[in-house]
Amino acid sequence: MKIYDWPTGPYPARVRIALTEKGMESEIAFETVDLWKGEHKMAGFLKKNYSGTLPVLELDDGAFIAECTAITEYFDNLDGNPILTGNTSREKGDIHMMSKRAELEVMDAVSVYFHHATPGLGPDVELYQNNEWGLRQRDKALRGMRYFDSVLRERSFVAGDKFSMADITLVGGLIFAAIVDLPVPGECTALLAWYERMKERPSVSKQLALKA
Repeated sequence: MKIYDWPTGPYPARVRIALTEKGMESEIAFETVDLWKGEHKMAGFLKKNYSGTLPVLELDDGAFIAECTAITEYFDNLDGNPILTGNTSREKGDIHMMSKRAELEVMDAVSVYFHHATPGLGPDVELYQNNEWGLRQRDKALRGMRYFDSVLRERSFVAGDKFSMADITLVGGLIFAAIVDLPVPGECTALLAWYERMKERPSVSKQLALKA
């Protein structure tokens, strides 16, 4: 199997964290797609993923699976022991709900801010920017951080009492926020304490090192 990604990208980091948690990273070949050159928007790559986003998993039969959640779900269930996406219907529902919220309210909002209200990937890639929209999404990300702070005041992990894909998604959002110099509000003490605990996990610390 092969994964197309950009090794310091916050979205690819989500899948790399999941692979490390599953002990599978050594089984995967990685092929770099250069975001700064816009290779993810070129015709050759768009044949692999219509959305022009990273990462993308290529299976041994030549099929492609895109989207972090779908790729994580695939790997998590290969061995019949889904430690990241839930065993019971309730676990799966809670994890997927909270992962989607982390994606929409933090990670994707930071991404829009990056692409629209900062230089982003540069003028050759960022063909259209709407600064006002980017700033609104920045504010949305900050609201999202405050929401997750309230969640983590009541529980140890984003979706309950154990580490899951939802934690990985929120970690990805905070990695992205750090890249664009968007700090977690200081009053979000529960979120900040949770993030410090996440950084102690080898799977997460490896991705943080890539951003140094």
